[in-house]
Amino acid sequence: MYKVIEKRNLNPTVGFLKIEAPLVSRRAEPGQFIILRASEEGERTPFTIYDYDREQGTVSIIFQIVGSTTRKLDSLNVGDYILDVVGPLGKAVEFENVKDAIVVGGGVGCAIAYPIVKKFHDLKINVTSIVGFRSKDLVILEDEFKKVSNNFFLMTDDGSHGEKGLVTDALRRLLEKKKYDKVYVIGPLIMMKFVSLLTKEFNTPTIVSMNSIMVDGTGMCGGCRVTVGGEVKFACVDGPDFDGHLIDFDEAIQRSRIYVDVEKKRDEETCNLFKVKKDEHK
Repeated sequence: MYKVIEKRNLNPTVGFLKIEAPLVSRRAEPGQFIILRASEEGERTPFTIYDYDREQGTVSIIFQIVGSTTRKLDSLNVGDYILDVVGPLGKAVEFENVKDAIVVGGGVGCAIAYPIVKKFHDLKINVTSIVGFRSKDLVILEDEFKKVSNNFFLMTDDGSHGEKGLVTDALRRLLEKKKYDKVYVIGPLIMMKFVSLLTKEFNTPTIVSMNSIMVDGTGMCGGCRVTVGGEVKFACVDGPDFDGHLIDFDEAIQRSRIYVDVEKKRDEETCNLFKVKKDEHK
């Protein structure tokens, strides 16, 4: 059993949990993930580690409230318990031979981009952060990014906060001015595709995180398979980080849409179930 130490909502659709898990926090590094089961009847679900504290023995996750597991997590309070937590899993981000980096985050993917930026900051490596959201009400972690970034750019599609435009707009301006050692990208598949196409123009090495396509987190289900340089890889055991210039993004995007209708129906059923349970407790 793993105790919830802190719980809050970052915006109406994104939650934060800090969990007591000393064995996990002892070895956790940026880019790795955990698999948790919220309750006996719950499913095993992977979540990238947002932060960890080795002294406190805690790990933190940020999640979008979209399905049964994340709704269950959102219903927990401080002092409640999560049944199972396994990790850290996956390969950690590599920071060697980088002196000047750009980290790009999109939407909830910013929760995964942040620990990378923080690690660069701790290593005293120059790091520029670019984060993008659809609108002001979806912005998360702005202050956190500012504290650990040498340069920070916030973009919104509608211009309601920060600068109006896409993350690629800010990235192009930076790449046109100087050479960077590496770009790290975490966010929606379509965003990572266009960032990788842009950095390829400038011959800038680019690492993308394919965490968004993971399912069971062990490689057994095959749901996270992705084609990298013509070879099939599994995000949860071979990654989740890969060379963005070698990823077949069109294939990954197509595969990610296979179960859209099924997921929509299940989400509606989950919403109705939670509504019934909520009404029963009134």
